[in-house]
Amino acid sequence: MSNTKTVLICDDSILARKQLGDVIRKFDSEIEIVQATNGEEAVEKYKEVHPALTFLDIVMPKMDGITAVKNIVEYDEDADIVIVSSVGTQTQLKAAIEAGARDFVQKPFSESQVDKIVRAHLEEA
Repeated sequence: MSNTKTVLICDDSILARKQLGDVIRKFDSEIEIVQATNGEEAVEKYKEVHPALTFLDIVMPKMDGITAVKNIVEYDEDADIVIVSSVGTQTQLKAAIEAGARDFVQKPFSESQVDKIVRAHLEEA
């Protein structure tokens, strides 16, 4: 990729944000990573930076991932959102997809899984 693309990572776990960011940077060091700690902050950051790709956790304080997806998609119907969910959140995952998320990664994720998603989504952009 020749031009810098921004990826928003939102998770209430600093470790989860770091791990995901590290994997994404392995794919392309030109990618700018922006972080948010809850759904409310994710919506604000999305509006500020208009990321090419957004990773959202489902279970977070202040605003959950499903509500954040709805808010982001309401603001930008072309938003490219990937849900990052733990085992046992299938019902919530379905709700997030119905709200407008385009893909998902299950925690704990593998580097190859994240790499495949980032390549697929950012090469389309």
